[in-house]
Amino acid sequence: MSKGIYVATIEPNSGKSVVVLGLMRMLLGKTAKVGYFRPIIEDTKAGEMDNHINTVVSYFEIDINYKKTYAFTRSQVLDLYNKGKSGDVIDEIIKKYKYLEERFDIILVEGTDFSHENSSLELDINLLISKNLGLPAIIVSQGDGKPLDEIVDNVQLAHDTFKEEVDVLSIMTNKIDPDNVSELKTLLKGRINSGTDITVIPKIKSLASPTIKEIVKNLKGTFLFGEDMINNQSENFSVGAMQLRNYLTHLKENALVITPGDRADIILGALQANISKNYPKISGIILTGGLTPEDSIMKLIEGLSSVVPIISVNQGTFQVTNKIGKIRSRIYAENTEKIETSIATFEKHVDTDKLANDLITFESGIFTPRMFQYNLLQRALKDKKHIVLPEGYDERILRATARLIDAHVVDLTLIGDEDKIRERVEKLDIPLNLEDINIVSPQKSPHFKDYVETFYELRKHKNVNLDMARDAMSDVSYFATMMIYKGHADGMVSGAVHTTAHTLRPALQFIKTKPGVNIVSSVFFMCLEDRVSIFGDCAINPNPNAQQLAEIAISSAKSAENFGVDPKVAMLSYSSGASGKGEDVERVREATEIVKKQAPHIKIEGPIQYDAAVDMRIGQSKLPDSEVAGQASVLIFPDLNTGNNTYKAVQRETGALAIGPMLQGLNKPVNDLSRGCTADDIYSTVIITAIQAQDL
Repeated sequence: MSKGIYVATIEPNSGKSVVVLGLMRMLLGKTAKVGYFRPIIEDTKAGEMDNHINTVVSYFEIDINYKKTYAFTRSQVLDLYNKGKSGDVIDEIIKKYKYLEERFDIILVEGTDFSHENSSLELDINLLISKNLGLPAIIVSQGDGKPLDEIVDNVQLAHDTFKEEVDVLSIMTNKIDPDNVSELKTLLKGRINSGTDITVIPKIKSLASPTIKEIVKNLKGTFLFGEDMINNQSENFSVGAMQLRNYLTHLKENALVITPGDRADIILGALQANISKNYPKISGIILTGGLTPEDSIMKLIEGLSSVVPIISVNQGTFQVTNKIGKIRSRIYAENTEKIETSIATFEKHVDTDKLANDLITFESGIFTPRMFQYNLLQRALKDKKHIVLPEGYDERILRATARLIDAHVVDLTLIGDEDKIRERVEKLDIPLNLEDINIVSPQKSPHFKDYVETFYELRKHKNVNLDMARDAMSDVSYFATMMIYKGHADGMVSGAVHTTAHTLRPALQFIKTKPGVNIVSSVFFMCLEDRVSIFGDCAINPNPNAQQLAEIAISSAKSAENFGVDPKVAMLSYSSGASGKGEDVERVREATEIVKKQAPHIKIEGPIQYDAAVDMRIGQSKLPDSEVAGQASVLIFPDLNTGNNTYKAVQRETGALAIGPMLQGLNKPVNDLSRGCTADDIYSTVIITAIQAQDL
């Protein structure tokens, strides 16, 4: 079952509240713990709550802190986007949503209210949020006053746009002329035949009618009488400017009377008509021009047994009439009548049983890079580890260190001279407080002598003497690796300056490989637009034999599982299935069989070509019975040349984030960076190293 559902609209005044209120009632009928979240709300005045949040939370009595129900205001989002920090918006929204996800069984997420400005950006933002939360979407549109062909075109465009990125559970088209509901539903089903549920909801007059509260707020009016009836709905309005005998014929049910404040005849006549069995009820009276009735008239009104809301406004009759005609009615917490009408409308026109079942059986196949990175950060935070960085003078290392310390995700030790590191930090203006990290210079360390002696004992069988051990421990990579061996650190990340050999040599000499592991290999976490794939081995082994390929595949599948990726392993080659011949393809075929025997629980396919491994259409055409083809998440390359070039090509051409390489098979985590790495790469690799250390 999905942990949430995203309600997105594609235009202003869509009637999204009807859908949200109906969905909340439906979800509460299935589970008691339903949360509510609005990623982006409208700007509000200090001390004022967002109307949508206040309405839903108060009516359904949801036990949730107001500040936890949203992430940003509209102006905050626009400001961050203008500063090029759109990624920060998504990261914070994911963080806020995940907080609620841990506390509720399911979350109803309501997208933004469309404004007439930046509507294309707003559509993109809603799509991006839904995608990065991994939620199925309900798209809400409205057809008030539009021709049917225009409605169908708009809905299809929205559906196709969303469907490319997220799962669309349902399309709900609101505010349709009741006479056109059946025809529009037929047209939409004919145009959108993807299996997506289609719902058409007629326009409900009472929901479109503004209340006295909304009218007073819009006109900045003052109550003279009847403030306790503030939620009266005004379905019509008319101006009382003619003689009373003529005006009475224009009164309609729940109409609002608009008249100058000195027209006592219209005021009293309307009040009398309201209590008469022969005339319809009125919703209220607006007195224009800043005029109020004389004291004698006010006294007469005050003594009546039944009085509707009477409001005084400063504007003239014509201006007031125009303003009232433009008011867009909203649903708010105190107006329980509209809330209940909305819920009843939803339940009448939506197949709630089918919708609930679709939601219960929904499984998202989307796993975005932002989701993956958030999960990594949360895992690292649960059990804080100590990571050592030997290359303490490198600018990228120092900038990554500042980010890591700011996130409180790991404890860090930098290897180097403290004065030199301090000088670098100040010169480069890096916001890093050196009091928050450990800085160790190998030969000045109180552990140096012990490290030398330990290394000597470990390597004397290789003719290492104490002088050689002392020289080795003076090297930053050897010293940092010995910190891990002795339990003074949990993992190491290096390679921004040093070669792979320099980073790995000490680890292979005395950290050693895990029991049953014969080969150290590597994987990259390739964060593509809509998924995270694992590529191995792209950094360590030039020409692995069949047994080594099999071991790389098994280790990579375990790594995938440990990091929340469902392992479906593709053993890549230049042919798919049984058609190819040749030494290279036979080696891949043999490796696949070894994996099947040694780890039968792993879903694996090989040999298989890259396109057949990742493209469902091609995969099913070439290997129709495969449970991996077209949906592989772990891709094992036949040699280093292919793997290294492929990961770099994918990274450069698609803009994918490549996290790694992460080494597999060592007793304790040591990870090698590329010398072309960025501070972001280092940040991610340190977090991965910390998570590896948790599993030891």
